[in-house]
Amino acid sequence: MKDQHDVFIMIDACGWEIVQGRPFLQKLAPHRKRLKSVFGYSSTCVPSILSGRWPDEHHNWCYFIYDPENSPFRSLRALRWLPPAITSRRIFRRYLTKFVKVQLKFQGYFDLYNIPFKYIHLFDFTEKKSPLKPKGMNRGPNIFDRLEAAKVPYFVAEPTNPEEHNLNVLLADIESERIDFAFQYWAGLDGLLHMVGNDSPQIGEKLDHYERWITQVMDSAKKHYRTVKLHVFSDHGMANCDQILDLRAVIDPLGLEMGVDYAVVYDSTMARFWFLKPGVEEKITTALTTVSLGRVMPEAELRHYRAFFADGSFGQLIWLAQEGVLIVPSHMGERPIRAMHGYHPTDPQSYATLFSSHDEVPEDVTHIPHICHLMDAAVLRHTDKNQASTRPSSGPIAVAH
Repeated sequence: MKDQHDVFIMIDACGWEIVQGRPFLQKLAPHRKRLKSVFGYSSTCVPSILSGRWPDEHHNWCYFIYDPENSPFRSLRALRWLPPAITSRRIFRRYLTKFVKVQLKFQGYFDLYNIPFKYIHLFDFTEKKSPLKPKGMNRGPNIFDRLEAAKVPYFVAEPTNPEEHNLNVLLADIESERIDFAFQYWAGLDGLLHMVGNDSPQIGEKLDHYERWITQVMDSAKKHYRTVKLHVFSDHGMANCDQILDLRAVIDPLGLEMGVDYAVVYDSTMARFWFLKPGVEEKITTALTTVSLGRVMPEAELRHYRAFFADGSFGQLIWLAQEGVLIVPSHMGERPIRAMHGYHPTDPQSYATLFSSHDEVPEDVTHIPHICHLMDAAVLRHTDKNQASTRPSSGPIAVAH
């Protein structure tokens, strides 16, 4: 039997408002906290958790950015001649995404979404590496770099594999006592919430499903390790989308040409603009002020939430929708979905969760990047134990706890 095992399980979109009032993990992880998320999507939240740093530090924010000089998608522009009945179909985009990812050797999450092929040569994609691997951040290290440096054996989920497959691999690693640290990542709840919303009875069923899996993990770990510490957490919540906004209907009548006068990425809850000619910013800003379902994010506020990029790489102007408003059509999709995230960090459904088996979580763990502090502490414990076990046996040995 080994000494200690640390289990970190991320359940994507398991927000505070979604689990509040439910008995989820009451026995296994009774110590719960509401955590503030970061401003952005999972493309921002996951790297923030894994690195312990903020978007303006790690530069993993939104996926698509205006950068025609470095765009890897120039060859895809030829597809603009295909009829929209083909190119707008999700199944076509899905298979093309898989092909392009292999060709470009992208290691992280990748999706072409609904970027028009007419304009795709204007954009680059920011997650070419996987934040779930060592050296996977755009800037700086992540927890896996530190695990590798400390030579702590660990498990990390492969998000392209089915959730149950990742569970079985983790259970096998625990039973063989191969690992001392685990980072499990389940994204199924996020996908379900997008489809059915956060009021569906299917959400409770999914949480019960996860609780059974977590029970399996803990039962197995306790047979092979003297001490097992569990932390279950999320990156954000999910808001039901009850209002649809066609933001292109506000911008297109201005008579400006995409790629000549301006560039824009219409995300699901944000629109990010770049201005290519003088006077264009004023026209677009004035038009956006007429839209009551959202607002332009001031620089001071972006700085406060650590999502301001002085070079304008992720957008020179960021327009954010109110919680519950979905931009449709957008570059993420042409059809509405039931629920979405990526709203303001203080909106009710934006808050994340942390469930712990032990009551040792410091008071200053208040935001999702702080989850990495808990992981760093686990790595340090294992490092100290490894160093203690390799010291000469003569003389007293001081073991750090």
